[in-house]
Amino acid sequence: MPCCRCGARQTDPVRGASPWKRGVRHEAQVLICPDCQRSPDLDLDTCAGCASTALIRRLGEVECRACGLVRLAEAPAARRPDLPSLAAEVEAALDRVLGRK
Repeated sequence: MPCCRCGARQTDPVRGASPWKRGVRHEAQVLICPDCQRSPDLDLDTCAGCASTALIRRLGEVECRACGLVRLAEAPAARRPDLPSLAAEVEAALDRVLGRK
């Protein structure tokens, strides 16, 4: 999954926890790269109970990691059209490697 702001792909951390941040934006689970985390406006959804942005989405639920509040998730908003899909990236990579096009 790419960064929701810049589209950078996550790489495996050398050791320890990943510097990437998880969040929920417009009802969809997103990742934020370390560079974009510096932005003051990440436009993440907030918890209705404590206003934290430490949310995770899973199996039709959104859970706040700060206070533990769990709620049913709404249908996620449409994908951002300005970020390339994984399928398109894989196809382009295969074309480069196999010398197609």
